[in-house]
Amino acid sequence: MILVNTDYITGEELETLGLVRGSTVQSKHLGKDVLQALKSLVGGELSEYTEMMNEARALATKRMVEDAEKLGADGIVNIRYASAAIMKNAAEVIAYGTAVKFR
Repeated sequence: MILVNTDYITGEELETLGLVRGSTVQSKHLGKDVLQALKSLVGGELSEYTEMMNEARALATKRMVEDAEKLGADGIVNIRYASAAIMKNAAEVIAYGTAVKFR
């Protein structure tokens, strides 16, 4: 499966299959949350949250690919990511794009 954020795949003629997406809502457990809150007082990267968001993007991407595979897609173009706070200390990540088949 080819994944790109452009609206084409070089050298391929594409047939559009439709919108595909994957999402997840993630949070860290209270202990790590407290440690990250303390770290935010002194500044710097909040590595636990960085790790959480990386894991969330990977899971959302995996689910988007599974959605595309159900359609028989060869690739996904125009991939985009969005995130939003759902509640205190929880974030949703969504990955979406257009599933395509090579002609």
